[in-house]
Amino acid sequence: MFEQAEGLRHEFAALEQQMADPAIHADVARSRKVGRRYAQLTPIVKALAEHEQVVDDLAAARELAQVDEVFADEAEQLQQRLDVLVERLERLLAPRDPHDDLDALLEIKSGEGGEESALFAGDLLRMYSRYAEHQGWKVEVLDEQTTDLGGYKSVTVAVKATAGNDQTPYGALKFEGGVHRVQRVPVTESQGRVHTSAAGVLVMPDVDDPDDVHIAEEDLRIDVYRASGKGGQGVNTTDSAVRITHLPTGVVVTCQNERSQLQNKEQALRILRARLVQLAEDQAASDASAARQSQVRTVDRSERIRTYNYPENRIADHRIGFKAHNLDTVLDGELGPLVEALQAADLAERLEQAGQQ
Repeated sequence: MFEQAEGLRHEFAALEQQMADPAIHADVARSRKVGRRYAQLTPIVKALAEHEQVVDDLAAARELAQVDEVFADEAEQLQQRLDVLVERLERLLAPRDPHDDLDALLEIKSGEGGEESALFAGDLLRMYSRYAEHQGWKVEVLDEQTTDLGGYKSVTVAVKATAGNDQTPYGALKFEGGVHRVQRVPVTESQGRVHTSAAGVLVMPDVDDPDDVHIAEEDLRIDVYRASGKGGQGVNTTDSAVRITHLPTGVVVTCQNERSQLQNKEQALRILRARLVQLAEDQAASDASAARQSQVRTVDRSERIRTYNYPENRIADHRIGFKAHNLDTVLDGELGPLVEALQAADLAERLEQAGQQ
């Protein structure tokens, strides 16, 4: 487990030197990358230093305990502390997703269930927005298509971390990708019958550096059209909405929320970069026959990852067998226990894979 420790220390020292160089701050993208990697390595380097100190102290305590029993209790306490440190380092040094420290883009789409599915998509958006609020993150709506009853046919939002947060959006929300099924009495139901509908969620890393994803201009078809829906004067009277088609992959992105065509184009390219990163990762995982499951992009109820049962106030995640009867609080943004359970399951899988290599 500690074979990579020396290399990480050297990398950390090099990053410290780079951050001390005033020239790096002139390059915003490079400064951001260095700062992010430095923040990622800081807890690892600190834990490694503490581990070394405790190992030395434990050896000294055990040696002294042979001539003075008073040190036996100290040695036992140090051993317990060392066990906790080893467990923490196992988590820190486990193979990880390189995008975990990035912000996230969430795309929520209604599916089977008509207007009820669109309303449920709105409930999911509120749940994630409330969770982001609890975490101190910011949510920015990039694109939306609403329905007459206030639901969403489709909505794309950016979830951004703020300074001082240990938890980062993509690392916490990436397990939300898939089909979410709801069982409840719709507002459109006159006889009180429980209906089942579904909405799809796609979670992508917000790749903020265009250099990380090369998109050739000739690979894009860009169409402009008149925006519809909310937006006020200007948005609905000019060709400000943008549709970008990435010809090699067929990925289509639209954006109409901003007032100007240029702003909508920039936002659409931002979403396109994130989608292409996710597409490349899914392809790599498929080629390598990885155990990691791809996020479900359809809204077929048979491919659900989670069920929200309103009559029983129950939420169930079918991937890890998680069940709880506090659906009301979860929908109000109390996603912490579920996120932690998913992260723990992912960590156990990564540690197992690392042990097999």
